[in-house]
Amino acid sequence: MHEWTETIRTGGNLSADSVAGAVGWLVDEAVSAEDKADFLTAFAKKGETAQEITAFAKELRSRSTLLPLPEGLFHTNELLDVCGTGGDRLNTFNISTTVGLLCAGAGVFVAKHGNRAVTSSSGSADVLEALGIPINLSPAAAGLALQQHGFAFLFAPQFHPAFKGIGAARKLCATRGQRTIFNFLGPLLNPARPTVQLVGVSQPDLTGPMARALQSLGLHRAMVVSGAVANAEGTVVFLDELSTLGENTVAEFHQDRALCQSLWSPSSLPLTPAGLADLEGGDARENAATVEGLFTGKITGPKLDAVLLNSAAALFLAGRAGSITEGWALADEVIESGSALRKLRELQGQSC
Repeated sequence: MHEWTETIRTGGNLSADSVAGAVGWLVDEAVSAEDKADFLTAFAKKGETAQEITAFAKELRSRSTLLPLPEGLFHTNELLDVCGTGGDRLNTFNISTTVGLLCAGAGVFVAKHGNRAVTSSSGSADVLEALGIPINLSPAAAGLALQQHGFAFLFAPQFHPAFKGIGAARKLCATRGQRTIFNFLGPLLNPARPTVQLVGVSQPDLTGPMARALQSLGLHRAMVVSGAVANAEGTVVFLDELSTLGENTVAEFHQDRALCQSLWSPSSLPLTPAGLADLEGGDARENAATVEGLFTGKITGPKLDAVLLNSAAALFLAGRAGSITEGWALADEVIESGSALRKLRELQGQSC
């Protein structure tokens, strides 16, 4: 491991074999958190390549517990995950989780992979728990929920036992203000193996490497996005979502076609004038009330726009809309018709 650390400190990249060895070392609880943190810090400072990200994801996926699903279930249906890597520290409400619920209301199979909050007041697990939706399902129960309800939350600790050995090192890095590769691996490790994904990252230059990693992992279609927005001081910062408040950096692919990277503005959509403060969230209870308000029609304006935009992209990826504009209209109809609220009530009525 010291040799690998020195390699990356001098700007060298890790081979797939070296990554496999490094992961084995990182998950070993007998190894000191300090040594692991030194490696992860050096790796982050070097900058992880798409090949290294893919190799880490493949190795960690091999150590995860798969969701048991009938063979062929998603040969004719897409399986969607919508998630952000977190880390933008902008305290928006749970946009991705709301989008996942809306898409389930549109009839899309959604496997939402997530955890409790790390850098925000409310993670996906926190807000779903506050909504009364079961979050700590066993792999078998989560697989059954996905088949019966078209939505399942996959609580990361239930599916990734190897992460137990990495926790102390990650906490040590966090106290140093140092992000690590584990800050953005989550979307690549969904144990349901989704066929399509909408992934948000808080660093525009990460959109390409993440999209290439998703393509290497065999996804049918994906879009990795980072949305620009001005903060209260007027500085441009980046959401791990599609932004209604500025230009979006987008990297996407469809099957084995070449990856496409672009800058895209939603200015042609019927957006309400807004600022970052209009997307602000609170704790899990407050954000759960926001989801309820959006689905009952009591909350409109900027928060609704953010959900409609990201839902539009997710529905487009899942093949339910031919464009973002069509996806926006469909997402709006799913709320207006009560389908989103009915799906929410159905999920709240599940037994654990």
